[in-house]
Amino acid sequence: MGNMMKEFKDFIMRGNVVDMAVGVIIGGAFSGIVNSLVNDIVMPVVTLVTGKVDFTNLMITLDGNKYATLEEARAATSVIAYGNFIQIIVQFLLTAFVIFMAIKGLNKLHKPAPAAAPVTKICPYCKSEIHIDAVKCPHCASDLKKR
Repeated sequence: MGNMMKEFKDFIMRGNVVDMAVGVIIGGAFSGIVNSLVNDIVMPVVTLVTGKVDFTNLMITLDGNKYATLEEARAATSVIAYGNFIQIIVQFLLTAFVIFMAIKGLNKLHKPAPAAAPVTKICPYCKSEIHIDAVKCPHCASDLKKR
């Protein structure tokens, strides 16, 4: 039993498990921000541009009657709510686009690290890799100062 507890402790304390847990927690918090951005800022603009199109009440009622809202229809009968499905797809695409733009913006903020200066070069005679400051090739003994 003690060995199993030690193995479990070692498993939990691995860096990738802890990193994953932190990622899930941060992802949950970021999800709230993105959902608010989409629902409170982007969707009202989209609704205004599209003429207040709302797909949520598009449905097929299985009893054949007409209902004003999806909630009324669901209370009365079984419903194929294809409009709600369309609305969720549109919302998903907008959310994905907002995340894409956020990541694209964040990537622009990160400056790439400058390229490291080369520390090796190729000997022009034997084509071996040698130190950049070498004046004589350690492989073929060629004098590199001539070049």
